[in-house]
Amino acid sequence: MSSESTSTRVVAEAPDRAPAPRRVDQRQDAPIVDHNQNLETTTVLPYASSRTSGRTNPLRAWMLAAPMDVAALMAPLLLNDRYWRGTLAMAGLTVVIFAVGGLYRPRRHLSLLDELPSLSGRLLAAASIVAIIAATRYDSASYLNDFMRGVLLSAALVILGRAVTRTLVMTARRRRWVEHNAIVIGGGPIGTELARLLRRYPQYGLRFVGCVDTVPRGAGLQLAGTLDDLEYLVRLQRCDVLILADPASSESTVMEVLRQPRSAACDLWAVPRLWGSRSAAGNPDHIGAIPVVKIGDTTLSGPRWALKRAFDVAFATLALVVLSPVMLLCAIAVLLESGGRGGIFFQQERIGRHGKPFQVIKFRSMRPVNEHESQTNWSIAHDKRVGPVGRLLRRTSLDELPQLWNIVRGDMSVVGPRPERPYFVEKFSAEYPTYAMRHRVPVGLTGLAQVSGLRGDTPISDRARFDNYYIENWSPWLDVKVLLRTVAEVFRAGGR
Repeated sequence: MSSESTSTRVVAEAPDRAPAPRRVDQRQDAPIVDHNQNLETTTVLPYASSRTSGRTNPLRAWMLAAPMDVAALMAPLLLNDRYWRGTLAMAGLTVVIFAVGGLYRPRRHLSLLDELPSLSGRLLAAASIVAIIAATRYDSASYLNDFMRGVLLSAALVILGRAVTRTLVMTARRRRWVEHNAIVIGGGPIGTELARLLRRYPQYGLRFVGCVDTVPRGAGLQLAGTLDDLEYLVRLQRCDVLILADPASSESTVMEVLRQPRSAACDLWAVPRLWGSRSAAGNPDHIGAIPVVKIGDTTLSGPRWALKRAFDVAFATLALVVLSPVMLLCAIAVLLESGGRGGIFFQQERIGRHGKPFQVIKFRSMRPVNEHESQTNWSIAHDKRVGPVGRLLRRTSLDELPQLWNIVRGDMSVVGPRPERPYFVEKFSAEYPTYAMRHRVPVGLTGLAQVSGLRGDTPISDRARFDNYYIENWSPWLDVKVLLRTVAEVFRAGGR
């Protein structure tokens, strides 16, 4: 079946006849039935990717570019191993600078000339740093000259290697050895044009398998389904990529659909509303001159999650060791104030990642309370059962230190949405549509909402908005910023 063609059948219904129930066959080329008032449209989607592309589906362009870069940067060692330390440092630093600069990010339009300014600038930056370090360690000008000749050779090989990898990727795309099924979200003029371009030009590495929107718009592209069908279509068509074009629904509605599990697992590209917008890396991308930008992941998974988890374990373990004297003093103070009633630690059920309950650990800051009251009482800021020690612990957030053990166990993260009790999670999820989205990631010892002043009796909608912003814009530096602001809050005694 040609990728250029689809089969469409339109059956007019009588005005007084209700639409037939929607039925979707399980076969890859089965018709998808879409109802719009009294019109039933059956569209046969294009076949799924070829057998070859099915086997290469997990591959990404960086898997070819990164090893080639490393090989080019290490090539001088084949000629002279005298400068092996500097060569290794140059290779590691260059790969990091390339990664930070977005040179391993996926691109739809591949062109060495587009990447050349960024490649050259980052190679020069890495070479300059290594040269400065080498100059401070060695006084010999001849040594430095010989080393920099090797650096120049590796830089030339990196550019040559990029030309080779780009040629290989483009060849694989044009022959459909590597392609990913894509669904366009938006049936307007832009969505229609994107569908045409993807069918006509395989060099973008995408196979158009359907379009979804709220309602059909004009005599353009036939819809494979509505936004509500997106999750099902992603599974049915084994979709890897979603392209957000010009949907007829509001942004909040679209984002709610995109946050569903199967949709969130797809790579998300978007056509900027203001044409001419540049990508975050300053290197614009496009599909047939229609600008597109890669949207960051809306969940923490893969290498990003591994990096965050490694940081959590290292930080929590180190903090437990360093802060053990402080925790011992807190335990003694709690024991003296409570007289041993109720114990030093307080455990309570909270909701963690993916709605999984766990027992959070804290220093006891108030006298024992009825369990039902503990689970359903929102604020105890002025409760008479909170003694002077408990009040100090709560104001300085020292009562939260035992949660470092929760982090080591994997129940929590250092930074993330603060955990809440099951009663309030159920209540807030029903009242605020975006609240449940907080549980896409592990809950945290501290969070962006808390260091932004959203503690105690502050609007839940504001907290949910900050928590979801943190999830969708996560970076290691964002975690560092939250931790620094948390330390400032502790010294200001800005707790409850």
